Amino acid sequence: MSQEAPDFDNSNDITKLQTAEALLRGEAGKRPADRRGYHRETAAQRRAGRAPSSSFPPPPTRRRSPESGARLRKAAVAEPGAEPLPLPHVLSRQSRSAVGRLLFWGGPHCRCGRRTAHRHLHEPPFQSDDLHLDVVSAHSQLVEFLSHQPVWLLTTSQRFLPGVALNGLDGITNHKEKVSVLLGLLEEAGPATWEQFVQCLCMECDLPLDLETQLMSSAREGFARYHYHSSSMHEKDVKQQQLDAPKKYRHLLVDSVRQRHGSRRAAGAAVQEQMQPLAVNQAFVNLVIRQRKTPCLKEGTEKSWEDVAGACKPEEYVDTAMKVSDLFRSVVPSGTTKVIFLFGKPGAGKTMLMHSICQKWVEGDLPQFLFTFLFEFRQLNLLKRKLTLKELLFDLFLQTEDSPEAVFQYLLENTCRTLVIFDGLDEFAANMDVSGSSAGRPTLTSCMSISEFFADVCHGKLLPGCTVLVTSRPMRLPDFLANTVNLLAEIWGFDHEKIMEYASHYFHQHSFKEQAIAHLKNNIKLLSMCHIPALCCVVCNCLEYLLLKHQMNVELPQTMTQFYIKMLLIFINKQQGEHEGGEETKLHCNRKAILGLCDLAMKGLEEKKIVFYAGEIPEHVKEFASLHGLLTAFEVKISGTYSEVGYAFVHLSLQEFFAALCLMVSKRVDRNYLRKKFFLKSKWTLKNKAKTEIMESFHMFLSGLSSKECRTFLTLLAEQDEAWVQDKQDVILQFLKKLAATNLTGPKVIELCHCTFETQDLKVAQHIGSLLNFKYKFKNFRLTPLDMLALLFVMDLGQGLARLDFTGCLMDIDCLEILASCKNVEHLSFRSRRYGDDFAAALSKSLQGMASLKTLELTSGSITATRIVDLVQASSHCPQLEEINLQDNRIRNLQVKRAMDLFSRMEKLKKIEKDTVIVYFSGPSGKVPRSLDLRWEENKEHITPTRQVKLCLQGCSLSSQHAKEIVAILQSCPCLSEVDLSGNKLGDEGCSCLLESLPWISISKQLDLSQNCLSVNGICSLLKSVSTCQKMMDVQLSLCHETAVLRFIGDRESSSIPPREEAECFVDDQQYGEENQTPTTPQKIRLTDSRFQASDLEKLCAILKECSSISELDLSNNYLGDAGLLQLFQFLPNLRRLSSLKLNGNHISLNSVFFLAQSLSALEDIKIMDLSLGHRQVVHVAFWDRIRVTSTSRWRSDFLMQPKHDTQGRCFRLRDCRMGSEDVTRLCQTLALCPQLTQIDLCGNSLCDQSIERLLSFLPYLCHLKLLSIRNNTFSPCCVVLLINSINLCERIRMAEVRSSENAFLHLGATMRSQKTSCRLTDCAIGQGQIDELCKVLEQHGRLAEVDLSRNQLGLEGLRCLLDHLHQVPFTCSFNLSHNRISQDGVLHLINAFATSGNTTEVQASLCPKATLLIKLTSRDDPRKILRLTECKFQPEHLEKLCLLLEKCTGLTEYISSYNNVTVQAAERLLHSLRKNLCPLKISIEEPWVHKESVMNLVYLAVQTCGNITEITICKDKSLFQLGVRFPHYLEKVESDVSRLNLCKPEIQHAGFYQRVRENCAPLQELRWSHVELHSDEAEMLVRILLPLPELKKFGLTSSSIMPAGMDYLILGLQNCQAIEELNLGHMKLGSAAVPKLVLGLREMPSLKRLILNHNCIGDDGCCILTEALRNMHYMEEINLSHNKIGDLGLTTLAAVLLEMENLKRINLSGNIPSSAGGAKLMEALAYCKRMEELLLSQNGFGSRTAVKLACCLSHMTNLKVLHLQNNNIGPEGGMELARALVVCGLLEEISLSENDLGQGSFYALSEGLPCFEHLRKIDLKLCGVTDDASKSLSHGFRQCPSVEEIILSWNTLGDGGAQELASALAGMEKLKLLDLEKNRIGACGATKLAEELVKCPEIQFIRLWDNPVPRGLAENLTSQDPRLCFSFY
Repeated sequence: MSQEAPDFDNSNDITKLQTAEALLRGEAGKRPADRRGYHRETAAQRRAGRAPSSSFPPPPTRRRSPESGARLRKAAVAEPGAEPLPLPHVLSRQSRSAVGRLLFWGGPHCRCGRRTAHRHLHEPPFQSDDLHLDVVSAHSQLVEFLSHQPVWLLTTSQRFLPGVALNGLDGITNHKEKVSVLLGLLEEAGPATWEQFVQCLCMECDLPLDLETQLMSSAREGFARYHYHSSSMHEKDVKQQQLDAPKKYRHLLVDSVRQRHGSRRAAGAAVQEQMQPLAVNQAFVNLVIRQRKTPCLKEGTEKSWEDVAGACKPEEYVDTAMKVSDLFRSVVPSGTTKVIFLFGKPGAGKTMLMHSICQKWVEGDLPQFLFTFLFEFRQLNLLKRKLTLKELLFDLFLQTEDSPEAVFQYLLENTCRTLVIFDGLDEFAANMDVSGSSAGRPTLTSCMSISEFFADVCHGKLLPGCTVLVTSRPMRLPDFLANTVNLLAEIWGFDHEKIMEYASHYFHQHSFKEQAIAHLKNNIKLLSMCHIPALCCVVCNCLEYLLLKHQMNVELPQTMTQFYIKMLLIFINKQQGEHEGGEETKLHCNRKAILGLCDLAMKGLEEKKIVFYAGEIPEHVKEFASLHGLLTAFEVKISGTYSEVGYAFVHLSLQEFFAALCLMVSKRVDRNYLRKKFFLKSKWTLKNKAKTEIMESFHMFLSGLSSKECRTFLTLLAEQDEAWVQDKQDVILQFLKKLAATNLTGPKVIELCHCTFETQDLKVAQHIGSLLNFKYKFKNFRLTPLDMLALLFVMDLGQGLARLDFTGCLMDIDCLEILASCKNVEHLSFRSRRYGDDFAAALSKSLQGMASLKTLELTSGSITATRIVDLVQASSHCPQLEEINLQDNRIRNLQVKRAMDLFSRMEKLKKIEKDTVIVYFSGPSGKVPRSLDLRWEENKEHITPTRQVKLCLQGCSLSSQHAKEIVAILQSCPCLSEVDLSGNKLGDEGCSCLLESLPWISISKQLDLSQNCLSVNGICSLLKSVSTCQKMMDVQLSLCHETAVLRFIGDRESSSIPPREEAECFVDDQQYGEENQTPTTPQKIRLTDSRFQASDLEKLCAILKECSSISELDLSNNYLGDAGLLQLFQFLPNLRRLSSLKLNGNHISLNSVFFLAQSLSALEDIKIMDLSLGHRQVVHVAFWDRIRVTSTSRWRSDFLMQPKHDTQGRCFRLRDCRMGSEDVTRLCQTLALCPQLTQIDLCGNSLCDQSIERLLSFLPYLCHLKLLSIRNNTFSPCCVVLLINSINLCERIRMAEVRSSENAFLHLGATMRSQKTSCRLTDCAIGQGQIDELCKVLEQHGRLAEVDLSRNQLGLEGLRCLLDHLHQVPFTCSFNLSHNRISQDGVLHLINAFATSGNTTEVQASLCPKATLLIKLTSRDDPRKILRLTECKFQPEHLEKLCLLLEKCTGLTEYISSYNNVTVQAAERLLHSLRKNLCPLKISIEEPWVHKESVMNLVYLAVQTCGNITEITICKDKSLFQLGVRFPHYLEKVESDVSRLNLCKPEIQHAGFYQRVRENCAPLQELRWSHVELHSDEAEMLVRILLPLPELKKFGLTSSSIMPAGMDYLILGLQNCQAIEELNLGHMKLGSAAVPKLVLGLREMPSLKRLILNHNCIGDDGCCILTEALRNMHYMEEINLSHNKIGDLGLTTLAAVLLEMENLKRINLSGNIPSSAGGAKLMEALAYCKRMEELLLSQNGFGSRTAVKLACCLSHMTNLKVLHLQNNNIGPEGGMELARALVVCGLLEEISLSENDLGQGSFYALSEGLPCFEHLRKIDLKLCGVTDDASKSLSHGFRQCPSVEEIILSWNTLGDGGAQELASALAGMEKLKLLDLEKNRIGACGATKLAEELVKCPEIQFIRLWDNPVPRGLAENLTSQDPRLCFSFY
């Protein structure tokens, strides 16, 4: 579409702006606004061109304050001859701010400034004749109004007429006449009296708006001197006035729109054009608009607008651009409302276009409309109450001068000629709730909200038949609107031509015009940005400023963020002058105002707020923003009474920029808050974008501010050092890196690329490119040149070649020009009907620069043969091109012969795919075209055998008579890839003729003979060709579907086939040995749906016997039956290379099942037999991949060679087959004879108890069986017991598991006696009735290790019964009784059994919410006796019983109580109960009161114990109070006067308390306090009493608060801890100043082994001082200095000391700030720590250099067990060296390399070393870029790690292939417990494979699969089958 955007000059309007700002601040008077936020104009004002008057009256219900009244009077009663004071929003066009002109290049038409009325500040006074007309027209309204207010009028008149007697009025009964008399008296009192009366009237009465305006505007002109004579108007004049009113109103409407939006055809415009070089409103350029069809919009109401509008199919666009007239062409029946919806990205020019349409209407270009109303949602937001239609039209837009009813009625009669525009739907703040909209047509007097008004107009309930034009950004469309839109279009902005036109207009006054345009043309980045009109204006402004300043030397910003920063600096320089200091000085001077503006912007975005009131903005911020044009001002109405000044950023993107700037420079914003606000991922996951619709560019600005180029600006603005700024920038950069590891659709990839482009960080772009896997697939959405620029920024920095796939993507031709600069694209694909000859021509130019291109696809387009030739000619410049696909285009002539000539010269071209290359025959004609005689001789000299051509003769009515002719043509072409002869009438005879010649025809891909009237004989003829044609690899035949397709393998492919693995065999016939020496192509035959019966098999088998290379045979959906199946299996020995046989749907019976089971014994090369007799019968037999030979024709069991895969086992699956007990017996007898049968899977077979008992009785005879699964089979309670009893029937069973009484799994070991046996009966409804029998079964088994009875129905009685049997258990075993409806009484009963039982070592009970109940038994003497109670909700009576029970438990070693309602008094009682213990006891209590009590009180509680305290642990963040107690002797007698604890006022200050602490804590060895608050007395007790204790070896004070003096006192006290071995002062905020004092204490600790100072602020200086103390600590085993801001200096100093610390075993330096240089020094020193066991160096950013150095040093650390290097910026080089070196560390137990971009080579190297790690328990490769290829090698390595328990591969790019590889390896990892695959790309196939293999792995506890693209239904189904598959986040 073509519309116009004005350019602007840059004249200085500061004087006028300052005048306007004075008005805004109320310094020169203020007038109230219209009560609805809109101003109105009187007729006289409009005719005179004046601004509206400066005051309007309020409603009568509320009075103005005296101050506001005084201001009003001051405004109304001005000095004689003075002009009415203008409103704040009445600014001249020239007084608009610079940014307003730039960001909204529509000038006064801009969205943010469109509230501003376009009037001049100084305009001529009113004329007397106009005033007379106003007075006359207002008289009748005034009399009518005051006739209803007689009391008020009389009272007020007495006040203004004190000397006039009004008693005579009592005789006048007519109210109107009395009003007229009073008004006459008031006018006779003089102008001053009348003027004061009018003011009082307007202030105290709610006058009609038009009357109020006329009275106030005429008060100063002497309203009183005119007489009101209502009777002077004759009826005829009144009628004529009513007829003329609509016409007059339309003229007023035209004048109003003309004044608001300007006119190029206004009077005098020609003269102005001659006087000025270019008028402001003349610099217009065209916009591009594309129309879109609406059916899919109506179908997609449940989708987001981004999905519907932003991701539309290009086929839904028309081919030509639209004009304004096209928008309004009638596409609906007359009288029907037409709704036009225009959407466009920010800055595309939507609002400007609306104003331009209004302008065209004024100029007469839209004659079909009599009336035009423009409503802007941003202003509609200000309306809080409901209005009628009349008020909405007249009061909000333009008031009628007279006869409003006549005008309104005329408008209703002409709605078909009315245009209603709603601009900015995305800015509507309220919910688009239309629930209140009436079902029928609303009345004209109905009050409605804005949303109801909008909906009713669109639905045609209001103003039926009008034209509605709506604009919006892409957003979620209201449902009611989706089905109403008649025309949908998108505003694209500028194309290349329009950019040049705009720049030409912009720089027309400058001498450097050509230079500026050249800058744009030659800079592809700038050119791409300029496609967005608003950004184009910003670019031009910056370019203008720089050219004016530097002329030739111009350095322009690179990103949108940098342009906005530059724009801000330019405006500051323009307003404050170039010579008033440099950039740093100006930023410092304006820093406070800029930061205030940032806070304002951020507040607005958080509250979804665009408009701010004056009171919300600090004065200095308002002054700065207004001066520099960053805010626009306008008048709004609040509470319907007072007018206030409103402010808004001149463009929403500017608000987003300042909001992003706020996060980066504010000291209140820390890393966590910044990470929370950068919610790009949350934005993507939101279906409804309501929360983010005003944050289109926010994330890009945040990313842009994270660039190095912005660091100086941020440093100056924040007044912080670079490290502070860089720390924030790193948060954004790291978050962007993580986003790339997620599953992203095309639009999300583009948005991520935009953010990455804004950072201009090459390393980030390279990292993101590698995680995106260089495969970019974009489908069904529009791409702009700026999108392409951002995409190429990421792609160009990738280390590999990329693949670009555009399917249905609409893009500008300019995108291809940008694409031409990409050097590393190897695959380029376009697929859309939208791509025609113009697109091909542009692509031809772009191809010449793509040196790496290997594959080009341009399919399903509209390209003709002429452009194909041009495209092919251009592709000849791509030296690496191997494949071209031009299928499904409009190629219909022989011009492509020229293309073939060009193809023949392209050396590396391997494949060409087009609709037709040489010949294309199609159509239903009955006779063959003459061109069938065409031969290839003319092109033979150019076409080499490597060229591949597709020949299509589809549907040409070819019969058997043409067969020989076809053969001749095919034989003449040496380079055929595909031949399509489908849809003809060749029949059996024609096809046979063709197939006989097949060995002499060169076809590399396929031959299609479908729909050629083939019979069974024809099928047999076709199958014969399989044996004669060695290159045939696949035959697909179906008589029912008329399918006949033969696929071949090309020459290159066949030559590359590796020889099959030879098997050692003994044969009688030399023939077989000769055949085996020549590898042949494996062949697949699919003969399905052909109605074959058993009688047809003899002939079929005779043919198949000649096909010795068949690898797959599919005879599904025929009618073979039992007889046919038997006959076929007798024939199988002849198919020596068969790997798969499918006989699905062949109507077999149960007899065939027995026969097939028997064949498992006869045919020993069967790997898997999968059978189902359900609705869809399945017979699938898979064979081992090897050659089978035979020496006799008879079928016998010894005809095979010895199987090579015996160790891998065989599987028998039977589903949906109802069998009785006798059938089961027969089946088991057969399977027992099958060698190497390792898995039996019976699913949905409805087995009864007797059948299962028979099945279990055969277990001892299934010698190789490893897994028996019985699924989807309902078990009775007796059957459950039978299944568990199987552990007594077969000694090889190591686990018997029954789930939900439907699924049972028996896992068997290889040996006769398994070391451990587990029984799991979960959710089987086991109650008291089954416990006795179950326990008898369990007691018979002497090797039970685990019994899981969770989620059953034991209850208290069942628990009692079970506990009665437990004392008879003679072995070590654990019982899980969770979720069994156990109450507090049950827990107490269990504790009683625990106290009295000698074989119960541990009990764990929790009632809610986990309902856990665990019991551990032991058969040997175990000194441990542990009781854990959690959330049991004990009442006082329960606690008393608990204490009594604990008194009996004299052997208790550990008691843990967590949140059991244990009060302080109960805790004292508990400690008293535990006094009779015989061995050391650890007591742990977690209760809320622990957090509240002081340390002193808790110590006082501790000394209430009767034993000696060896440990005191207080952890207030966990509310944990823990004691270690040792009882030296048994106390036979207890004193009766046991002291009771009173924690309110404990007498702890006296010496007796301290003495008791010394005595009870004399053997204290461990003292750990965390999150405590130490007061002076507590610190004194700690230093004086506890620290000097002689046996104290471990002291920890972490995350605690203490006064600085107290800290010094504490550190001083550490000098007395001479026996200390472990010191932990982590999270204590220790700075470098505290280290010297700490060192003094450390020197007095000769035995110190572990020093933990993590999460402090030691820094380099503190580290250097600390290392001096470490130098003499020869016993040091552990150092933890993590998260201490230690840099290179500190590490280097520490490294020098490490050389002497030979006993060091563990060092943690994670989270510091070193560089690779400091890391290298550290690694060199660590080489001397030969006893090192744990090396924790995460989050240091060491890089590959340090990793390489570490790799060199690992050979000296052979004792290393734990290595953590996550998030260290280790690249492929460092990762590979490190992986190779790790093999020397054979004792490694844990490896963490997560969050490093290791590269595929690193994974391969690591995989090769994994077999060396026999002790490896955990490996973490999260967010490392692991792909499917890497997963294959890693899986092989994991399988060889015998001890691995946990594998973390989350947040990578694993797909189904990688998941399947891992699944195959699960069975080999017998100790694996957790496999984390969260946030990958695993789909249905991968998840299903994992579920299948998980069945075989009983030890695995969880496989985490959250946030993988697995269908929800499938995920729920898999989880129900096996709860260990976890798809949820938690």
